[in-house]
Amino acid sequence: MNIPNILTTTRFILVPVFGYFLYQSQYILSVIILTVAGITDYLDGHIARKYNMITSWGKLADPLADKLMQLTALIILGIKNKISFFVVIIVLLKEIIMVIGSVLLLKQDKFVVSSNWYGKLTTVILYFAVILIMLDLPFGNYLIMVAVAATIFSFIKYGMVFIKVKTGDK
Repeated sequence: MNIPNILTTTRFILVPVFGYFLYQSQYILSVIILTVAGITDYLDGHIARKYNMITSWGKLADPLADKLMQLTALIILGIKNKISFFVVIIVLLKEIIMVIGSVLLLKQDKFVVSSNWYGKLTTVILYFAVILIMLDLPFGNYLIMVAVAATIFSFIKYGMVFIKVKTGDK
C-alpha cells in the first residue's frame, strides 16, 4: 500500500469518528476532523499524481471516502434538523446511482471513473456549506443549495461520461 492509499484509508477511519462527534454536537471538533480529512484528500491526490502512484484502488476508494464523509455529515445534519432532508435525498440518490454506474463500468468495461474538476468542486462547496452550517454561520443554508446545484451538475457530467463509455466513445 502506497502513501496516497494510506491517506485515503485514514479518511475512511475518520468517517465514523467525525460522525460520532457531529452527532454529539461537538461542532468545533467535527470541523477539525473534516478539515483533516480534506487535507488528506488533497495530499493523497497530489502525491499520487506527482510521484506516479495512481492505482485503480485509489481511483475508486478516494471518491468513496469523500462520499462517505459527505453523506455522514448530511445525514446527521438532517437528523438534527440543521438541513432539509431534500438535500440529503438528492445527494444520496446521486451517490447511489454513481456507485452503481461505476461498478457497472468497472465490471463490464474495465474502466475506472476517476474524479474530475466538477466532482472536486462539488466536494469543496459541500464541505464549506457543512462547516458553515455546523458553526451556525451566515450563508450556510444558501451555500448548501449551491452544493445541491453543483451535485446535480456533476451528476449530469458524470452521466455524459458513462454514456460515452457505454457507447464506445472512451
